[in-house]
Amino acid sequence: MSYPLVILLCVATLQQTSRAVLMDKLADNKLCADAECSYALSMATALDDFIAPDCRFINIKRGQMVYVYSKLVPEEGAGVFWSGSVYGERYVDQMGLIGYFPATMLRETQKFTEETVQIPTTKMDFFCE
Repeated sequence: MSYPLVILLCVATLQQTSRAVLMDKLADNKLCADAECSYALSMATALDDFIAPDCRFINIKRGQMVYVYSKLVPEEGAGVFWSGSVYGERYVDQMGLIGYFPATMLRETQKFTEETVQIPTTKMDFFCE
């Protein structure tokens, strides 16, 4: 087998298995409970259903509990989005997925911390698989 053919097969295989996409940034900064955004800021209840328009977002259903890990600092004229994961027995297939949703879709029911750290977002904050 020739080397060009092997290289071509490897590239074709990588393209088929790699579906990662870097999406546009939604904001330049975010508020988190810690520098790694690993601790939840709050728990919230979804006020209505939200269908994710693209891979940066997650679906949430009315009444569903959501852990909020970060709050994007909105640019002028931009929407306010939070990042988190759903919780509950319903829609178990989405548990553990972290994504964005409009802040207006939720009502915070429990704040875990009042203190936040503002950190810059990176391209990886908007990375989709």
